[in-house]
Amino acid sequence: MAKEKYLMLGLPKGSLQESTLKLFRKAGYHITVSHRSYYPTVDDPEIKAMLIRAQEMARYVEYGILDCGLTGYDWILEQNANVKEVAELNYAKEGLRPVKWVVAVPEDSDIKTLKDLNGKRIATELVGYTKRYLRSKGIKATVDFSWGATEVKPPHLADAIVELTETGTSLRANKLRVIDTVLVSSTRFIANKKAWKDPWKRQKMENLIMLLRGALEAEERVGLKMNVPEKSLKKVMSLLPAMHSPTIAELSEKGWYDIDVVIEEKLVRELIPKLKKAGATGIVEYQLNKVIP
Repeated sequence: MAKEKYLMLGLPKGSLQESTLKLFRKAGYHITVSHRSYYPTVDDPEIKAMLIRAQEMARYVEYGILDCGLTGYDWILEQNANVKEVAELNYAKEGLRPVKWVVAVPEDSDIKTLKDLNGKRIATELVGYTKRYLRSKGIKATVDFSWGATEVKPPHLADAIVELTETGTSLRANKLRVIDTVLVSSTRFIANKKAWKDPWKRQKMENLIMLLRGALEAEERVGLKMNVPEKSLKKVMSLLPAMHSPTIAELSEKGWYDIDVVIEEKLVRELIPKLKKAGATGIVEYQLNKVIP
């Protein structure tokens, strides 16, 4: 009897969990998570999944317990993990942007630059990488592991913190001032090096990444369809900023054309009135699930 083939996939538990599951849904994979289980079910019999904290993901991928997984670039560096970085996927907890680890101090602190951290105490969850970063800058400071609520540690429990931020809102709310950026991080798809050399597993991973990337490409884009009379065609076409050339099809009614184009969603609210004024009619905006280049 042939041995069952499957890919062991690590999904990040915690802050990245919901955005990751949403991305997989858009890519065409429906993942069901039970509140009492760390083993979600995937509607693909060739994929088995496990929920793992992003902070630990790279270690288990390196060990081969997982064939692959999604985690932050920051946690790969923190773990010093020997894994294959297969793809960068630009999404985070709150949007499609990288996140930053910053050094922050109280607004009224005398600490103005990194050099002022000499002899000071720093609280962070990113202990290993922070120590290496400070060492590379010639700074000697005490770096303590923070179990959470890092923003409230200064000034009584620490002189400064190294903390993850997407928007800076939490830092400002706690009256903290950023003095340096330690690391810019994004989500990465990583693979165990042995698993990556397995042709079947590699193909499975590459197919999965293609669909995930396609879902991300579609996240900030929409499709537009419209009917355009021949006399307005040149003017309408000049207004369309497309990823590729728009699709143009002749309609059954002589002298009319159907135009279909993919554009950035942020452009739509200003573009539609211009298209209408240029002569386009029957304009339809529709959502995209995946855009595969």
